[in-house]
Amino acid sequence: MTGENSQTNPHADREKKVVALGSVLAAMFLTLVKLIVGVMTGSLGILAEVAHSGLDLVAAAVTLFAVRVSGRPADSEHTYGHGKIENLSALFETLLLLVTCVWIIYEAIQRLFFKSVVVEASIWGFAVMIIAIGVDIGRSRALARVARKYHSQALEADALHFSTDVWSSTVVIVGLSLVKLSEWLHTPWLAKADAVAALGVAGIVIYVSVQLGRRTIAGLLDEVPSEMRAQITEAVRVPGVVAVERVRVRRSGPEAFADVTLKIGRGMPLEQAHDIASRAEAAVQELLLGADVTVHVAPVHAQDENVPDTVRLLAARRGLSAHDIRAFDVLGHRSLELHLEVADSLRLDEAHAQATALEEALRQALPGIGRIVTHIEPRVRTTQARQATAADEARLRNLLRAFPSETGIDCHPHDVVVQRVAGELTASFHCALNAGATIADAHALTEQMEQTLHQQVPNLSRVVIHVEPQEAKD
Repeated sequence: MTGENSQTNPHADREKKVVALGSVLAAMFLTLVKLIVGVMTGSLGILAEVAHSGLDLVAAAVTLFAVRVSGRPADSEHTYGHGKIENLSALFETLLLLVTCVWIIYEAIQRLFFKSVVVEASIWGFAVMIIAIGVDIGRSRALARVARKYHSQALEADALHFSTDVWSSTVVIVGLSLVKLSEWLHTPWLAKADAVAALGVAGIVIYVSVQLGRRTIAGLLDEVPSEMRAQITEAVRVPGVVAVERVRVRRSGPEAFADVTLKIGRGMPLEQAHDIASRAEAAVQELLLGADVTVHVAPVHAQDENVPDTVRLLAARRGLSAHDIRAFDVLGHRSLELHLEVADSLRLDEAHAQATALEEALRQALPGIGRIVTHIEPRVRTTQARQATAADEARLRNLLRAFPSETGIDCHPHDVVVQRVAGELTASFHCALNAGATIADAHALTEQMEQTLHQQVPNLSRVVIHVEPQEAKD
């Protein structure tokens, strides 16, 4: 089973049309031959087969029309394509078969109990039924092969239909044989076997029609086997998925469409969420070959989500930034402290309103938190890119080479990288300090160096300084 998409594969569309047209021509041939022999012999079994083949012709023609229409691509009015026409074709074929059965059963009862009809079991009757069996075997196999290849319900219905025709034709041959036997043995009651054979044909057709009708209605109602839904639900539980909220599958003729909603941790980065959706989509397509899969990810509060993640997430949703987040217990009460960065252009009352709104959201998201203390501070402005020149770059390199003498700061930059990209001048270097210096001293020194460099080279955009103990340099 290849799972090829017939709506986008011209070869598939052409192959389906060819096999459907072949079925129409075969039905025309069998209907004509059976009609001639049935009239010649008077066999109800054969005449029942004539009616059966006549409806086969109509059904095959409808199937040919269906596969031609179902191959059309989706448009603004048929967003899932035109594949459902195949389901309607199969339903129409089911109704035709059931109507045929009503007539066959009525006529068989009439011949068994109320009227006498002479049946001629000639060689022609046997010949036409043997020919019909050969033709039906050939076209049912061809239809089944293409139906499996392209998941076509219309062709599958035709294949199933014509495969049962083989058995119904066999029943007619048995009936004609018993009629012939009655002539040889002079047992008139065996002549009724033709009508009994007709009832056998009707029984087979009714069984096939009911099965086909159930499958067709299931397709029209987008019924999905429970085991398939369970398989898809299990397949999309890829790493990172908290829960599978919804799985919906529908078919439009040979095409399958799947709609899946997954719950993931709300603190997950967008790139990781996209990767989860892609892996879930691939998992569904392994089960439904060639399916059109849509995966929606919904953020939820994950059980393993910690307090800082929750605070940062809720702050980011309001365009704010939080840091130095600390949660602790005091005498059995849970408290939370954080620093909240807001736009430095805000008035105090405006900034306070933003902090209060965040605190209310945190209390809803973290029910165990009682006291929340928020330190409001202005957001640190990022250094805007400046357009530097070659002279600025040369000035910076010279300054770094003679840094202690030029600035009076005891630092000898090494591993220096100075570059100018799209006019933006940046510098990074290492600076070795006394191993006993405190972190606060080191931080103050790097801030002094950055300030000095920006003063000496105004068009410098960014500086990154890595401090290390003197031993690391040695």
